[in-house]
Amino acid sequence: MNVAPLGLVAAPLAGGVPAQRAQVSSGQLLTACRLAWENDGRLVALWASDERDLHRGFCLRVVLEDSDGLTLLEHTLRDDRSRYPDLTPIFPAANRMQRATYDLLGIAAESDDQRPWLWTQGHATHAFPLRRDFAPVAEMSDEQDEYAFVRVDGEGVHEIPVGPVHAGIIEPGHFRFQVVGEKVLRLEERLGYAHKGIEKRFESMMIDDGARLIGRVSGDSTVAYAWAFAGAVEAAASFVPPARARWIRALCLERERLANHLGDIGAIGNDAGFAFGLAQFSRLREDVLRRNQAAFGHRLMMDTVVPGGLSRELAFEHVHAMHDEADRLARQIVRLRGIYDEHAGVQDRFRNCGRAAPKLARSLGLMGLAGRASGQARDIRCDFPSAPYDLLDVRIATQTAGDVWARVAVRFDEALESARLIGIITTALLDPATMGPVHASGPDLPADRISLGYVEGWRGPVLVALEIGEGNVIRRCHPQDPSWCNWPVVEHAVIGNIVPDFPLINKSFNLSYSGQDL
Repeated sequence: MNVAPLGLVAAPLAGGVPAQRAQVSSGQLLTACRLAWENDGRLVALWASDERDLHRGFCLRVVLEDSDGLTLLEHTLRDDRSRYPDLTPIFPAANRMQRATYDLLGIAAESDDQRPWLWTQGHATHAFPLRRDFAPVAEMSDEQDEYAFVRVDGEGVHEIPVGPVHAGIIEPGHFRFQVVGEKVLRLEERLGYAHKGIEKRFESMMIDDGARLIGRVSGDSTVAYAWAFAGAVEAAASFVPPARARWIRALCLERERLANHLGDIGAIGNDAGFAFGLAQFSRLREDVLRRNQAAFGHRLMMDTVVPGGLSRELAFEHVHAMHDEADRLARQIVRLRGIYDEHAGVQDRFRNCGRAAPKLARSLGLMGLAGRASGQARDIRCDFPSAPYDLLDVRIATQTAGDVWARVAVRFDEALESARLIGIITTALLDPATMGPVHASGPDLPADRISLGYVEGWRGPVLVALEIGEGNVIRRCHPQDPSWCNWPVVEHAVIGNIVPDFPLINKSFNLSYSGQDL
């Protein structure tokens, strides 16, 4: 995108991702977004900051990605009576981001949809927690939460509410179905029940404390979030971590991807009535997690990736074990994939179920593994490779069917690719040329600086935007999960299917609640 750069600092694994920053008017904001859309760009994030204490009002920030890299657009609003353009007609996923921005800061878009997005019963609806002058209170608000779901009228149409409390051990989310018989005419989601004040908690935290909190935004993506945060910190200081640390970070990221894909393939099989698949892939995933525990002291590798590198070295015995494990897992994955592909019952449930066609995926901004299953061939590791991914030649996995089968197929391909990459990385880690420290202290961070970290997590691209204050204190930290852009697609993918297929469709996307209910 041709926007004059204004000194945005890009993170290392925003990694080879070129980045630029521009202050724009409302008209320029719309023009830039339209240009991005016309050039196959996508919306990555939308959020805002209270900068009244700096005499700058409120600042709306929008991050776009296209073939040139990232563009950060900043639009200043003088006060909370000002409005900014509605970006939903260009990027439909902006709708919920705009509504959440109002719930947290009290600045609104020029939109017809002003319904609340977050479940905000913990405080009054006229109190906005991300404002600098917000005063938290111990008492819960007694305001009633009313939400205007869109309903379908007609003969034989009835409504099925599901959640937010579910029978399984899953995160809370409310799903409102409009159906005729068992055929779904419309689905509307209501999330926000996992909101826990993470963005507010970041304010005034020191960098080291923030590094621990970011890894707990979404536990299944702790490495991706930690790396994005570390990348933003290192970018702000113009600091590059040691080479060995970068190799081990990639190892952790691929092990996180592998573990989640193994778990999902088994769980999706189970939702199709194939308990054998759940048993086998749960066993394989458990092997990976136990090796993580032995090597890094934590099954999910929390607190391993930190600004400056890593919190601990990786012993040679674990490098050897991971190398052998990757080869063993690959052989078993190939064998189990053959069983999935030849099982008539599984294929009957997977094929043409929950389809998100490539055209729909493009128009709604579907990203990550779900996007790649619908013909959106984008992966940060391939599009903007940085060390050590610039040496790994990652093979992107894509499908075009956009159904449950396609999303499972992409998971199979990516699990095998992660196993291959782990083999390459562990071989490199045994090479004397990669010996060296795994952590180094960077220079002091400059105040009043915004930087980005951008990492291809297992679910899709994870963005962390970091604003630094005086004395290495976090002024604002905004983590953005790919689920923001993908949840609206689930509402479309389920249309025309039957209600009993929804758990299978939903699991095939496996989006995060906590990752966006910040």
